[in-house]
Formats: sequence, structure tokens, C-alpha cells
Amino acid sequence: MRLDHLSYAAGSEGLASCVQRLGSQLGAGFSDGGLHPRFGTRNFVLPLSGGVYLEVVEALDHPAVDAAPFGRAVKARSQAGGGWLGWVVGVADLPTVEQRLGRGAAPGHRRRPDGYDLRWKQIGIMDTANDPELPWFIHWESDKEQHPAARGGTVNLERLDIAGDRDTVAGYLGEAATKELHDLNVKWLPLEDHDGEPGIVAAHFTTARGVVVID
Repeated sequence: MRLDHLSYAAGSEGLASCVQRLGSQLGAGFSDGGLHPRFGTRNFVLPLSGGVYLEVVEALDHPAVDAAPFGRAVKARSQAGGGWLGWVVGVADLPTVEQRLGRGAAPGHRRRPDGYDLRWKQIGIMDTANDPELPWFIHWESDKEQHPAARGGTVNLERLDIAGDRDTVAGYLGEAATKELHDLNVKWLPLEDHDGEPGIVAAHFTTARGVVVID
């Protein structure tokens, strides 16, 4: 179990402007990730160091958005002004997670501009939507060489600031799984300091320009 990626929803500025703004802050260029046909969304991605990536996502004007939990979550976050949607944990043993959560994972795929159909399964997005301090899970079915962060990047995720409670997240993941994430630097912030709203407050990145904080 490891951090796979961070998800950021574009607000009223739109996907292109949001990607340009974040890329300018980080001093790095995002690439067009393509469409999620099952979810009615699309994204741009930025590989980070350590096999992690950052995605910026938006909901399309498509019926799939309201039919898919991920589409609904993206749409709701965008309508609330955009910002951090959540953090995503990669798992190798998906059946164990499915058993723990008591439901099956949903298939997902993304058609990249180069024509490649990137495939995975994910689970937990409804839990994240209800309690944004919680991550959701992804299990990649495509070759490792096709992972969005396979080629690495020069920007490094230094720390996540999350409003919430570590014990709540550990109870959701399981303490053993939480310990597997020991390389992930998280600062847990009291909910009362953030209007009682859980979730990612900020991400700290080390870049060629120094430390950049995106909130």
C-alpha cells in the first residue's frame, strides 16, 4: 500500500486555466490525461518523484457524471469552488480491501490522447465524498510502464496537511496498512481550526523554485 496520486478538482476557472495556474506555481508542465468514459470526467496529470502523480480533473457535461460516484464527487467539489478532492492509495491486494469495505471495486479506464486505454479498479470514493479526510483506493490493471508517474518527475511531494483525525483514518485503512504508508508525511490538523470540514487543506511540494504550497 502506497500513495498513488493526489486529485484536485478544477473550479469555475475551468480545467485549462486551473492546470496552467498550478503548473506555473510548480514550475512544471501537466500533460493531457484524456477522458474517463465511465465517469464523465477528464484530467491532466503531472508525474512527481517517487512514483506519485498529481491530477487535475473536471466533470464534463455528460450523463455519466451523475451516474458515477467519481463523477458526482468531482462535480460537487467543482461547484463548491474547486480544490483538493482527495488522496488515493494504490493497493496490490484488492480483494482484501473489498472484503474490508464490504463491497466490490468499480472498473475505470482513461483513453489517453495517444490512444492507449489505461485501466484500473477503484473503491472508496463514496467514503471520501462523505468524509474527505479518508483516501480512496486504486488497483492498476495496465502495465506498470503505463502508470502516469512511470517516468518520474522533478517535483516532490513533501507533506500533506489534512484536517481530520489520524485514528479515524487508521481505523478505516487498518493500522497495519497505515504503517505501510510510513513514507507519507502527513500533518493532521484539528477540525475545529477548519470550520469542522475534513480533508486535504494543503500540499507542500519541493520544486526547483523552492517549497510551493498549494491549498
